[in-house]
Amino acid sequence: MKFTIQKDVFVNQAADVSRAIQSKATIAILTGIKITATNSGIYLTGSDAEISIESFLDQTNDLYDLNIEETGSIVVTASLFNNIIRKLPDNKIQFESNEDNSVLTITSGPAVFDLKGQDGSQYPHLPEFDETNQIPLPTKLFKELIDRTIFSASNQENRPYLTGLNLTVNPTHIIGVATDSHRLSRRIIPVQINESVIDFESFTVPKKTVTELSRIAEDDQDLFMVVSSKQVIFLMENTIIYSRLLEGNYPDTNRLIPTSSSTEIILNSDILHQALDRASLMSHQGKNNVVLLNVVDNAVELTVSGNERGQAFEAIKTKEVTGDDLQISFNPDYMKEALRSFNGVDVRIQFQSAVHPMLISSEAPSEVPHNELLQLLTPIRTHHTY
Repeated sequence: MKFTIQKDVFVNQAADVSRAIQSKATIAILTGIKITATNSGIYLTGSDAEISIESFLDQTNDLYDLNIEETGSIVVTASLFNNIIRKLPDNKIQFESNEDNSVLTITSGPAVFDLKGQDGSQYPHLPEFDETNQIPLPTKLFKELIDRTIFSASNQENRPYLTGLNLTVNPTHIIGVATDSHRLSRRIIPVQINESVIDFESFTVPKKTVTELSRIAEDDQDLFMVVSSKQVIFLMENTIIYSRLLEGNYPDTNRLIPTSSSTEIILNSDILHQALDRASLMSHQGKNNVVLLNVVDNAVELTVSGNERGQAFEAIKTKEVTGDDLQISFNPDYMKEALRSFNGVDVRIQFQSAVHPMLISSEAPSEVPHNELLQLLTPIRTHHTY
């Protein structure tokens, strides 16, 4: 294998591919990045068995300044490889492997590195898929769906089906849901999809997969999705992300969404977020990390007490308060993440009681059908007297 390429483009693509690679993998070769030179271009591949990312650098693209002299394939340690190419002195890099693909020589200006590797034929093959059932996705909106929900997914592997993003695809809209049973995020985005390519029900994508997709995909790129029984594939301009699907039946979260409330407040999401940021300075000093929200006489207050380091109190500016007086305790960090997803708009927070989940939604409904964000947060039962 032998080729030369423009440095910046190659470094960026290698970094994207390496997002799939773990430094400690059960299969040793998966700690490496696979570099394959073909007559049509360069393929870079990284995988951790759950997610695989492949990038293609087309020989005909002038931006790459790519010249392929010999084809071949080699796998080299990803972390070291990325550190080397990022610090090379020249804007042009030459890569050349020896006859048995056990050493990769990297040359850039006066700098030369010999990096030990393995023949690329030893690397696991990527799964095949049917490209005829590609589902077009609105890239910017789909990334927003991910970013405004995935933080609610569980980190506990005892219920693996809750550690990802559950997607339900309809011809007119996509529903994304994430929950760890203490909180729930749901974003619905409008789409236009041919019904004939939707031959599946809902499925759950691992958190790592959608997080890396959101980081890699550019807002103005075309994005397509292919779904099979055990995997999902996301296709972009020169990058493909392969991922297994999470097994297990995702819970019916629709039944968790409250349909009535006894107390309701409308306020700016940033104002409450900033107040919680201050209150959490004190709540983090205690064992339970709890903030109390008190609604009394159409006023809203935040309180942190029962803490050996001290206490905190703040009156919250609201736009409207209706219904019964209420005292409810919750995790301020969960609430801050929920509020952050609304990007500073006014929100409506609805309460049934001090022990039922609180529902957060935008105060002004969207004029576009199937365009909705809601956050659900379970309160914390406390025995403190405030």
